Amino acid sequence: MLTVVQILAVLAALLHGYIFVLESLRFAEPKVYAGTFHVEREDLAAVQPWAFNQGWYNLFLAIGTLIGALLLPTLPQAGWALLLIGCGSMIAAAGVLVATDRRFVKAALIQGTLPVLTLIAGFITQV
Repeated sequence: MLTVVQILAVLAALLHGYIFVLESLRFAEPKVYAGTFHVEREDLAAVQPWAFNQGWYNLFLAIGTLIGALLLPTLPQAGWALLLIGCGSMIAAAGVLVATDRRFVKAALIQGTLPVLTLIAGFITQV
């Protein structure tokens, strides 16, 4: 079951790495800012620095979660600590996203499902 936890955590990390790419590297593309994030063209200049910063935040969560998944077999306490903070933050951010703007329910589900499944699988593994 530990392998399932690791796979789910790696998938959550990869997803948040992709979100980093969208927010920090590709945000100026109309398909991204308008299509994915529902930002109007006239608001792009004001919003882009915020998105850039948010993208890095997501990348750091992804890195911590990935390291946690890799540490689970050899340093389980450190691995679980990193998974809890990484996945917990991803879940909390998904909750804030949907609470802030109902248009982002789908995005919040995409962002939050893998971390939730990771922690559920982790709980089952530890019981």
